[in-house]
Amino acid sequence: MKLINKRSLTAICGVLVLAACYITGFYYISKYSSPNEIDSGEATKHYVAMITKSTTSNFWKTVFAGANAASTEYNLTVTFEGPENEEDYETQNQMIERAVANEAEVIIFSAVDYKANAEAINQAAKQGVKIVVIDSAVNSDQISSIISTDNFEAGKMAGDAALACEDEVLNVGIVNFDKNSANGQQREEGFIERVSADPRVNIVETINVISTIEDSKEGAKELLRNHPEINVIATFNEWTSLGVGYAIEELELADSTAVVAFDSNVVSVGMLETGEVDALIVQNPYAMGYLGVETAYNLIFNLAISETQVDTATTLVTRENMYDDECQKVLFTFN
Repeated sequence: MKLINKRSLTAICGVLVLAACYITGFYYISKYSSPNEIDSGEATKHYVAMITKSTTSNFWKTVFAGANAASTEYNLTVTFEGPENEEDYETQNQMIERAVANEAEVIIFSAVDYKANAEAINQAAKQGVKIVVIDSAVNSDQISSIISTDNFEAGKMAGDAALACEDEVLNVGIVNFDKNSANGQQREEGFIERVSADPRVNIVETINVISTIEDSKEGAKELLRNHPEINVIATFNEWTSLGVGYAIEELELADSTAVVAFDSNVVSVGMLETGEVDALIVQNPYAMGYLGVETAYNLIFNLAISETQVDTATTLVTRENMYDDECQKVLFTFN
């Protein structure tokens, strides 16, 4: 039985985090939503463009918070942009072109599409712009630094969480996002490598959905209706995690289906507590944002970069350890 005071603590912290995320996220995006909106006071600073997969999730708001902190510390002008959905590589390419036209010295980039974003990034590099990748890779040899989760290892961590299930047979369904996004594919590969070594595991089906809550929910519901034998689901980003959680809730399968998910926000932490989700692989988006801007500063001023590939680490959070101090820190970053 869950303790009432702990549930209340989660709810209170959740409300505070949600408010902080939306207030700070709105401020960062509205203040620097486009390179064309930099005011004359900011124009004297060195200019860095951060172009991400989207701007609306808790994950990206936390990235922007870290980047904003670093931009203040290093006295840089940083703009934050991303398309409305995480499949829109064409808008990302337009943002890259605009950043180059506005004389960005560094572009900090998270690719929607590993291949389709490559030419725009290569063209930016030809114009002398330095490229720092965060979160999701792009197919270019012009990258100065990559700052992200080790996605393959994170997938293996998700596999370990799935294998913690005690059922004699684990019939696994996978709900992933865009096939063209490198980080999702790497997580899936790591997950499959880890679970396939266990003879209990049968991977029933993998589906790819549009990275929204609704599409993920409907995809997961259809998967579960078509394969009622599934008793484990793995999913690999914030929106798909929420969609799968809602599907489990609506189909009333929390007691019979284990869900291993990625990222955290107020809702997914609540799902972890109430049983729709059984494990969260939580990344460190604040570090991605902060280190991305710090690396941009080093590139602008020709300072040494100690590592060209930085792993920002992940934490496995379950109902059993979610109230531990270290887990509380990663779940509620703004506290």
